[in-house]
Amino acid sequence: MHILGIETSCDETAAAVVEDGRLLRSNVVASQVKLHAAYGGVVPEVAARQHLVLLSPVVEQALRDADRGWDDLDAVAVTRGPGLAGALLVGLNFAKAVALARGKALVGVNHMEGHVYANWLLPGVEPQFPLLCLLVSGAHTDLILMRGHGQYRLLGRTRDDAAGEAFDKVARLLGLGYPGGPAIQRAAEGGDSAAFAFPRAMLRSGLDFSFSGLKTAVLRAVERLSGTAVPGGQQSDLSPAAAARRDLAAGLPVADLAASFQRAVVDVLVEKTSRAASRYRARQVAVGGGVAANALLRAELPCRLGGEVLVPPLALCTDNAAMIAACGYYRLTHGQRDGWDLDAAPSLRLA
Repeated sequence: MHILGIETSCDETAAAVVEDGRLLRSNVVASQVKLHAAYGGVVPEVAARQHLVLLSPVVEQALRDADRGWDDLDAVAVTRGPGLAGALLVGLNFAKAVALARGKALVGVNHMEGHVYANWLLPGVEPQFPLLCLLVSGAHTDLILMRGHGQYRLLGRTRDDAAGEAFDKVARLLGLGYPGGPAIQRAAEGGDSAAFAFPRAMLRSGLDFSFSGLKTAVLRAVERLSGTAVPGGQQSDLSPAAAARRDLAAGLPVADLAASFQRAVVDVLVEKTSRAASRYRARQVAVGGGVAANALLRAELPCRLGGEVLVPPLALCTDNAAMIAACGYYRLTHGQRDGWDLDAAPSLRLA
């Protein structure tokens, strides 16, 4: 069974073909990172308009790469939420149109559930239930227990900033630019992760997360070291405030600040995941979302939890359509068929 996946929840225009939910036949992603970098983050209207330009050629490329035609497809799986409303509508309406025109089944997919199913695309690996899922992205930091396909129980989530959001904000604070995750990781190389005693909020309390206080602690450290208040103002990297932040960061121990911040985030993620895995007797731990690309997190989780940690390759951590197609296959085989009234759900939750 061949599923065409379409993903446009944020700033990646993506299409992929996956066979039987496991075999990756193609995976095409057109990134908008350079387009949004000047603004220090994603501009929703700009993202939606760029999806309109890119989606059709991206889908055509995915079919060519997979050496498959429309007649070879069994269904179209598409992200319906969570995400940016305008961006979601572009992908959703495209998927509905081609499914109707080509006589294919339509399957709406939760974007975060897609990140879980990126782990089903690992060659030679069969995820085992009960599966503990750590989902870490720009907007989500969730611990979810998965007892079977479509069976989710929320164990913990962030009470304020998501881990990826904290990376973006601290990177902006340190004048490192956007996106924040890769920028922080590069800056942390050679830095001393013990140089600053940043807080590990709620480390021993429950399974919820909080990163707002950590972000503030980095801000206070920067102000203390520089002897001046950090400029606020517009988020655009072209703004005077952004230029002032870069000038300010030039005289700071940025590598040590970045390394200490990164270590604090990873310590909390690893500790809570380890505790949840033990408490709920998970057979495996699966990681998903953009922050799953962080090298320190990818190294620390297996060290703490052993060999039963599933982490997708880097290309399947960030937003992509292969994970949507994989998830769509399992949704389809469990009886889901969506109608033409399927709508975008920007605030959709997995559990």
